[in-house]
This record gives sequence, structure tokens and C-alpha cells, in this order.
Amino acid sequence: MSKPPLTLQMPASPDPVPVALNPATTALLLFDVVEHIAGRQPICKAKMVPAITSLLARARKAGVTIGYGTRTPNMAEWLPEVVPQPGDIKIENQAQDRFYKTELDEILKAKGITTLILTGWKVSGSVTYTSVGATLRGYTVVVPVDASLDATDYEIAIGQYQILHQNSSNAANEPLKNRASTLSRTDLITFK
Repeated sequence: MSKPPLTLQMPASPDPVPVALNPATTALLLFDVVEHIAGRQPICKAKMVPAITSLLARARKAGVTIGYGTRTPNMAEWLPEVVPQPGDIKIENQAQDRFYKTELDEILKAKGITTLILTGWKVSGSVTYTSVGATLRGYTVVVPVDASLDATDYEIAIGQYQILHQNSSNAANEPLKNRASTLSRTDLITFK
């Protein structure tokens, strides 16, 4: 007689926490908010893009450094709500970690950036792996849960779990733990 398959339940993510960030040392990075990736996901247009758009407007007004990363050649097809502006950082690579084989670390450090806000598609992909790459390089990371989504609840849970547990060791979601990642929400992020 065979045993029934083992089922596991993901632990619930801690609640998002408020964070107050210094605009002079913070960068907001957007990943893969392009038509042929995020534009094809209903959850993106309905939930993620409005959250990113609101945060992006507040970040630009506060003078936060803005950067864009995609696996799309020539940075084409950004959704119109989040189109890069002159002077924004642009990174193209095929890796999920946007630091891998790019000049992103050098560019950010030259600007005095110590804190990153990571947004975009998808939380279990480029957001997770870039958060690991960032904390390994000494950055403090904030991931707004409403601006970093995925195709399924399972993938969102996995991404958020990995962000708090891989490398950064912030299972309790302590706000702005040094060299770690924090889960927040766009309406809980302020610039001081």
C-alpha cells in the first residue's frame, strides 16, 4: 500500500512594514515591466503597475535615483506608465540577478546608493535574485509586496519567503535591517 503524498504549507509571510528612506542614498529599480512580459499578465496591469506608477512618481519627486533592468534587448517596449526618463540607469542582461555581469554595482556605488527598492516582474525571479545579489554587495533592500508580483499565489509566497530567508536572514522582517531585505508596501514607503 502506498502512502499518500506529503503536502507542505508555506509559512505566511510577515506583514509588510513601514520604512522611511533617504532619497539621496536610495535607488528605485524596476524589472521587466515591459509589454511582452508584464503586459501579458492580468495581475500586472490590474495591481502591480498602478502600485509601481504611484511609487515611481513619489520617488522622482523626492529625487531618488531610478533604474530599469530587463532581459529585453535595447530596452524596448516599457509599459507607458513606467517609461524610462533621460538620466535613468538602464541595465540589460540575461540573468535574473541584475548585478550579474553588469555595471550596476559600480553605477550605484558611484552615486552613493546604499538602499534599493526592488519592484517588477517577478518576485520569484529577478526581484528575489537581485535582492540576494544586492545584499551580498552590502545594500539594504526594500521589496514592496504590491509592486513585485508573480503569476500565482504560490510563486509570490516562494519569492517573499526566499527574499527574507536567503542570504539576508531577516525572517522577522525587521525594517531596514542592514545588508538584508525587508518586505514593505508602496503606501508604507516614505522619503525623508
